[in-house]
Amino acid sequence: MIRKFAFRRRSSRRSGFGFLLLVLLLATVPAVLAQERSAQNDPVSSSVHTAPVVIDGNRLFVLRGLTSFPASERAKAVRQRIVDIARDESFSTDALEVREENDRTAVYAGETLILYAFDVDAEIEGIDRQLLGEVFKAKTKSAVEQYRQDRSSVVLLTNTAYALVLTAVMALVFWGVMRLFRWLDGWAVRHVQKNVEDLASKSHHLIKAGQVWSLFASLLRTIRFLAIAILAYFYLNTLLGLYPWTRPAALVLFDLVLDPIESLWFGFLSSLPNLAFLVILFLVVRYLLRLTRTFFKGVQRGRIKLNNFDPDWASPTYKILRLLIIAFSVVIAYPYIPGSDSMAFKGVSLFLGVIFSLGSSSFIANMMAGMAMTYRGAFKEGDLVRVGEVVGKVTEIKLMITRVNTAKNESVVIPNSNILNTNVVNYSTLAKDQGLVIHTTVGIGYDAPWRQVEAMLKIAAERTPGLEKEPAPFVLQQSMGDYAVNYEINAFCKTTSGLLGIRSDLHRNIQDVFNEHGVQIMSPAYENDPETPKVVPPDQWYAAPASKPESG
Repeated sequence: MIRKFAFRRRSSRRSGFGFLLLVLLLATVPAVLAQERSAQNDPVSSSVHTAPVVIDGNRLFVLRGLTSFPASERAKAVRQRIVDIARDESFSTDALEVREENDRTAVYAGETLILYAFDVDAEIEGIDRQLLGEVFKAKTKSAVEQYRQDRSSVVLLTNTAYALVLTAVMALVFWGVMRLFRWLDGWAVRHVQKNVEDLASKSHHLIKAGQVWSLFASLLRTIRFLAIAILAYFYLNTLLGLYPWTRPAALVLFDLVLDPIESLWFGFLSSLPNLAFLVILFLVVRYLLRLTRTFFKGVQRGRIKLNNFDPDWASPTYKILRLLIIAFSVVIAYPYIPGSDSMAFKGVSLFLGVIFSLGSSSFIANMMAGMAMTYRGAFKEGDLVRVGEVVGKVTEIKLMITRVNTAKNESVVIPNSNILNTNVVNYSTLAKDQGLVIHTTVGIGYDAPWRQVEAMLKIAAERTPGLEKEPAPFVLQQSMGDYAVNYEINAFCKTTSGLLGIRSDLHRNIQDVFNEHGVQIMSPAYENDPETPKVVPPDQWYAAPASKPESG
């Protein structure tokens, strides 16, 4: 597949080079016309209604327009007169003279008027009108001589010889470049492709050989295109500059590359003070952020004590303060960013601001909720909590969401705005110090003595692993129903891990104790007394498929 690609590429080189030359030539056509009408793009000329006189791409001087004689038509007429006398081989440039006529200075070629210099023309150049007339004469003489020299047989033949030599040299260089890249193609197939395949095999195909090779091949194509474009540019620029008829195109082709580079360079130089300020601001903000982070790390680790400030607040407070410092530094830096005063930059900033404001309502709500939760102190990572219907351990607290892992090994992501508007039960806050109270409710008939029931419930609690002996378990009679009394057994537990298992063991022990003493559990209710008590005798506790544990 790689070799086929290389073959297709070689077969299209000649047509690609020709297409590139055609594009560069076509790109100069509008620009050549623009050379003759450059007054429209000249800031000075446009501001005072002037137009330049241009011959063979060379700008001679600028003329101001009149109400009845626009600047462009005046410049066109003067240019045509200069060309006419240049074509007249019998005319000598020594016959050019300057004459004063009332309120104007005239330049004549013998008895033929070339142009007038008015006071308004002299205002543009900032010199006297008489001196401007001499400048016009000198410029006209130089243009006529250059026009004749460029079109002389000797110069044209010499330039044609240069063009043929240049074309031959260019063809040879182009052939050498193509040979070089052909060799690079073969070398890449033999070495780079093999190494890429070996690397992909060693990485167990985590690295895709096809993608890496495609990237390398694209790099080679880009380098080849740039090399051809640079050669074609210099060839066209030099070739077009040899003849007066195509010299304007050469000048424009040169400006197409030089003007952007010049603009970038002078823009860079003018932005150096602002860039220096931005670098200093960056260093100051970076140092301030490091200092702030060091301070709050000390608070978090207890090395720095702050009154009424929980060490758990140190990390989120640092994040908020960091955001404020960065936002404030951006506000300061904005006027110094190169191009920040341009309408395009302002338009993009406004567009991004509108997009952010339209799509950030829930984002802002969750972010503010996350900040409020930090200082609310409802829970922290590792706590066992209940948020709505979700019960589990908090594994991650972020500015936008909180992640909770349930006992069923489910990871639940809860938006902070929901948590802020919901009651949160934290089972871990008081569990280690005062203990968490585990409780459950059973319904026992009125014929069972309440003292016996409470004693049996306490025995079941004492048998349950994980429940504390001190403080002792206690029983509450919650209600006296129509058919049974509802008893609630409460026992202390100082761990939040395995609560479901502890509660399940408590239920098992309650059933065993009540069966041992022949007291039936009546909850939820019953309609009449059964003929025999609804208890399980001990000899049936391990009926199949249950198995009796071996005694130690």
